[in-house]
Amino acid sequence: MKITFKLEELDQVAKDLLKYTPGKIICLYGEMGAGKTTLIKAIVKELGGIDLANSPTFGLVNEYQNKNNELLAFHFDFYRIENEVEAMDLGFEDYLNSDGWIFIEWPEKITSLLPEDAVSVYLHFIDENTRSVEFSLD
Repeated sequence: MKITFKLEELDQVAKDLLKYTPGKIICLYGEMGAGKTTLIKAIVKELGGIDLANSPTFGLVNEYQNKNNELLAFHFDFYRIENEVEAMDLGFEDYLNSDGWIFIEWPEKITSLLPEDAVSVYLHFIDENTRSVEFSLD
């Protein structure tokens, strides 16, 4: 499925992605500035997150909760890791066994650690106000 959208339509894209995604693990691919973190912000908001999502580039992982302080999601940004061992040292496999949603930026850095049921979402920068998102549910 491919959706081209203006940035003001991002909330609807988040709703559509949640509606059509069969699992809770979403891998976001795209160049720097394509909108991966921005899309995750919209998804966390749609899920009822009480925290404003932001990039965990320096901490590698952020945790988000709902208004009842229940776990909602984990947001990983693996841009700065050198190898998969760093993700393992972080306890990545333990996070995969949680009940929360998992959003992964730069998943190409940890390819062999990704579960088979992870949904790959590809973001493309078209212009300053337009993006496209592609994902397959096969």
